[in-house]
Amino acid sequence: MPKTAPGAMRGCLWMCVRVLASLVILGFFLQDNIAAAHVKQQHNTLLSEKKKMIQQIAQEEISSKIKNHLKYFTEMQESSHVLQHVTYTVLAGASYQPKRMLTVGIFSVPHSHRTHLLDTMTSLFQASSEQDLEYMLVLVLLSDTDPTWLNQTVANISGLFMPHIDSGRLLVVHGRLGGSRAKSRNDTSPCGKLYSRQKTSLALLMNFALNLSEYFLLLGDNVKTAPKFLANVFWALPAWKQLPWVSLDFSSMPLSGKVFHTEDLSRFVSFLLLFPKDIPTHLLLSEFRLLLSQNVPIRLSPSVFYRMDRDSEFEDTCFPAKRDKDLGRPDNPAGTVFTDMISFWNTNPQFAYFLNDDYFWALDPLEGNYLLVVLDKPQKVIKVAVETGSTKNRLNLLKHGQLLLGYSPMEYPQRCAHYNLVGPLVRGQLEQMVFYEEDAVMEISCIKLLVTSSHDYPVRIMQIKVWTKVEDEESWRLL
Repeated sequence: MPKTAPGAMRGCLWMCVRVLASLVILGFFLQDNIAAAHVKQQHNTLLSEKKKMIQQIAQEEISSKIKNHLKYFTEMQESSHVLQHVTYTVLAGASYQPKRMLTVGIFSVPHSHRTHLLDTMTSLFQASSEQDLEYMLVLVLLSDTDPTWLNQTVANISGLFMPHIDSGRLLVVHGRLGGSRAKSRNDTSPCGKLYSRQKTSLALLMNFALNLSEYFLLLGDNVKTAPKFLANVFWALPAWKQLPWVSLDFSSMPLSGKVFHTEDLSRFVSFLLLFPKDIPTHLLLSEFRLLLSQNVPIRLSPSVFYRMDRDSEFEDTCFPAKRDKDLGRPDNPAGTVFTDMISFWNTNPQFAYFLNDDYFWALDPLEGNYLLVVLDKPQKVIKVAVETGSTKNRLNLLKHGQLLLGYSPMEYPQRCAHYNLVGPLVRGQLEQMVFYEEDAVMEISCIKLLVTSSHDYPVRIMQIKVWTKVEDEESWRLL
């Protein structure tokens, strides 16, 4: 399959825009022709020539772009056709599964060194309570064709996790793509071979998981899971339910730790199969997210999934993992705090921005109320956090709130003209990395905590924490 740049779809979009623009211009000329019917014949002749010229340009544009993208759209149809010939074999567990809230999908292939699949599964189940397991299904996809490896892997899984298999919490399947896609491509580079296997496994895994749950969590076979990870996921999902998103990142790894809407999986699988197998999968995921209008990653902190080990030097090169950087303590830059909430017990709203034990009490906040920090100087903010309520008994939380970052400062009243959403508070808390669109305004002047639903009790806003950019660090910019 010839290489197709991920920008091909954008090229098609620009083609449509240019054609529409040409047609709009043509429409203006047509209107002028009707309104100016009484104008001299020379003008009409000139107008006619202009129309013919525009029509010719538009036709040439369409013909050129159709030729350039004919293969692209043909391959889109072929990828859908390939999915009709996928074959699966259930190796352990029940093929029929009741629909759950979350499917945890793990894809695994043979590695040059020892596999960490069993360690990954052990870590996952140990981090999950009995109550957690009622709401999720662990789906393991084995995509290699070596019968010896398959039989040994299934035997090992059955020996260690038979209680989970018997209870319907674990399902192990083998999958194969049909047609020409099943044939291995002669990749010239080790990375190309790894990307090819990863894309095939990922497509098979997601295609199988289409109707198993409402959400899908992707994991590789070399992942360590933090305790009570499911609580982080389950509390975040309802908080983000009314907001648009394609993937929520619970890890800094390129693929593992990402949660998707299951309804988006079929589109992502078809998108994966449009491109040569040796294109890195995480780059295609970024493009897919952009196409569905999520322009920046949504990275929730702290990470609850980590890479266990490197299997080989090739994998270290081909799958560069971004390590969670130790940003140290927050460094709240100087700023002034404003609020329209009613103070309780004579507390000062500025207390919510001090990095000490002071806090601000708000009496029964109403929908639309806010607490606004206006910075003395614009700053590059790379991480933000909000803490509300009591750390001991979880009372007095701001349950319904969002954090926004503002730019374009205004003098009177002191505020910002434009804001971008960081995210909603989850159980009264927020801790999130901040990414910026390419060519976007990156210097922030306002930090706004917005109440999105009225509360009938006092709320304690403990702290708003801000981490700002180190001057020589450019790695936080999203390219």
